[in-house]
Amino acid sequence: MHADVANSIDAFGRDEWNALFPAELEDWDYYRATEHAQLAGFTFVYFGVRVDGRLRAAVPGFAVDYRLDTTLSGALKRVAEAIKRVFPRLLSQRMLSLGSPVSEICHLGFAPDATPQEKRALLSAILDAVERHAAAERVQMIAIKDASAAQDALWSDAAHARGLRRQPGLPTAWLDVRFADIDAYLASLSAGTRKDMRRKLKKAAALQIEWRRDIADIRNDVMRLYQETYDRAEFDFEQLTLAYFEGVLRATGARASCVTYRLGGRLVAFNLVLHDSARLLDKFWGMDYAVAREYNLYFVSWFENVRWCIEHGVPLYQSGQGLHREKMRLGSRLGANWLWYRHRNRVLDAVFAGVEKIARLDRLDPELAALSRSNVAEKDAA
Repeated sequence: MHADVANSIDAFGRDEWNALFPAELEDWDYYRATEHAQLAGFTFVYFGVRVDGRLRAAVPGFAVDYRLDTTLSGALKRVAEAIKRVFPRLLSQRMLSLGSPVSEICHLGFAPDATPQEKRALLSAILDAVERHAAAERVQMIAIKDASAAQDALWSDAAHARGLRRQPGLPTAWLDVRFADIDAYLASLSAGTRKDMRRKLKKAAALQIEWRRDIADIRNDVMRLYQETYDRAEFDFEQLTLAYFEGVLRATGARASCVTYRLGGRLVAFNLVLHDSARLLDKFWGMDYAVAREYNLYFVSWFENVRWCIEHGVPLYQSGQGLHREKMRLGSRLGANWLWYRHRNRVLDAVFAGVEKIARLDRLDPELAALSRSNVAEKDAA
């Protein structure tokens, strides 16, 4: 068993990587496009384990100067900003994390025939390689970003053994598309939501909607709308580039689309999505806030994605993270994601362990709290 650490996904063959992640939309091509997108501040790294020369496990990762106030809001955010003015370096720590700044979950893949026992051994080898790499690069924090609840038992055993603690991350939302048409979808919602959506969609007819695979002629407008949305986001981590949007559309070919929304010929919103016969994955969104509320652009986009799924027989709409209350109201179910972390300095790690009790995302969010409890209960039952 030998662990590989590489600075480019090109160190792994496209087919051997994808064999570990069957039916994954965020595949080798997607990660390669991301790697070449020149996302400011991020260094990409990939971990793999080979047995007799054959790739048996792999996971992407990245290094970044992580702002510890990234997921804070309200009073805690203001306290953090005050601390940052006095101790500017305290709230920024060099972090090595498994996962990706632009993936929906931490993609941990294994050979299809790997047994549960082998998976534990392979993950242990990966985390050992992470520890060695962190020491060599003098990284201050080790993390696992968006570890999926589907692999929670595996992550928990390996991460706990290395002193990592977990915090709830933003959940992933899925809508099971089992409707004959949009009217049937609306009928599945509560009476109040149904009435609200019909009101919100009244002006949708004024918008011109197009599904396209190239943005060369609208790249400036796309980036303008993305920047406006990024600047208004409550939480910000990565800032995307034009190279990301164009690279993903080019690399993934027929499995990616940019859905555009025009008003009187002017681009007012766009939505980058990945898709195949099994799933539509909503990646990134940008809109003109001057007209967003009047035309309810977010909800128009939601219903357009559902309509596309119905038309193409796609059974699952994955709308990603954020706005989980609205997505539940629109019929989605949630899946928990977890952030595991540890500071390599024991004193600072003890401080963070105390602070996390008041900074958890689920502390003031009943939906996240319920999801966290449900995930723990399912794990205990298993």
